[in-house]
Amino acid sequence: MQFKDIIGQQAIKQRLITSVNENRVSHAQLFLGPEGAGGLALAVAYAQYLSCGDKRPDDSCGECASCRKYQKLMHPDLHFSYPFFAKHKDDTALTFIEQWRDAFTAHPYINLDIWRGYLDAENKQANINIAECHQIIKKLSFKPFESAYKVLILWLPEYLDKEGNALLKMIEEPQPNTLFILVAQNQDQILNTILSRTQLVKIPCLNYGDIKAELENKHHQTETAASGIAYLSNGNMTEALAMLQHDTKSYHALFVQWLRYCFGNKGLDILKFVDQAAKMGRENQKNFLRYGTSFIRECTLLRAGAERIVKLPGQEMETAKKMSAVISNAMAQGIITELEKAHYHIERNANPKILFLDVSLQIIKVLNLKTVPAGNHYIPN
Repeated sequence: MQFKDIIGQQAIKQRLITSVNENRVSHAQLFLGPEGAGGLALAVAYAQYLSCGDKRPDDSCGECASCRKYQKLMHPDLHFSYPFFAKHKDDTALTFIEQWRDAFTAHPYINLDIWRGYLDAENKQANINIAECHQIIKKLSFKPFESAYKVLILWLPEYLDKEGNALLKMIEEPQPNTLFILVAQNQDQILNTILSRTQLVKIPCLNYGDIKAELENKHHQTETAASGIAYLSNGNMTEALAMLQHDTKSYHALFVQWLRYCFGNKGLDILKFVDQAAKMGRENQKNFLRYGTSFIRECTLLRAGAERIVKLPGQEMETAKKMSAVISNAMAQGIITELEKAHYHIERNANPKILFLDVSLQIIKVLNLKTVPAGNHYIPN
């Protein structure tokens, strides 16, 4: 994995390269960023650059013996730890290393759901057990074999329970030339004793332009399709790639039509829409609801006079401007709440006919009766 293979994140890449070139590599670092931002890919590219035998000013060479081994994730000084679904108490990450190599090679923007698909998860909970903690200590107790650094990349330290305290001494006082990289998504779920011993590297979500360009150039999407997926992904490349596997048609016309039916309280038309939505399939239903949530939020930005940061294309922008004139902030928040609740229930296999009919009735109440839930998180008219 080279830096050039990673989408966007130019500032982070430069920071990591500079730390190596100026010999300011902290022995324990926490790469903290949301899902789909590329934290794990950045960690691997960083380790490869650190070990490269012929470093370039902006990237590893990709050709030396070290880089070739890194590309196969088989360098003797590169170690991984990650959550897994243990069948036996002595299972460790090494038990699943072949599946891990296949998963990361195919999905550099991997998430736990993708990783679960490579394992026999059954009904088990993912975790990093005490046997794995002892294995980490053992692996890092030796000197580097080929490279100047021995590197351990621990993906999702949130799944370390109190057993993670066994690693504290290793993190605080590692062997010379040992690099400990934790790649996390939720700081609140990491043991405070571990957090206090690492240097934080914040990784922001990807921007709209970077995702759009990636979809056009490497995944051969049309500008319209790439724009729609980039808009819906909300900076999450994992979500964007998942959407490529499903129908990527525009949801704009159908969503606006649905709102018009609800505003006009057209019962028969709403029932026809419910039948249509129920046949879309779960992933398309989720994407449709996600689009609706994003579209209504853009309407509120237009109401606030923030048109310069609204990313809607031409026709959708015109519709949003008209809609923002008639939907108050409180009504917009009420609709968003219903759409987000529906998305949550679709993920949990709710009956789509019942769900979309119920959401339609709730939106009718918001648009016609101006009935919005009470609470100080709703903005008054």
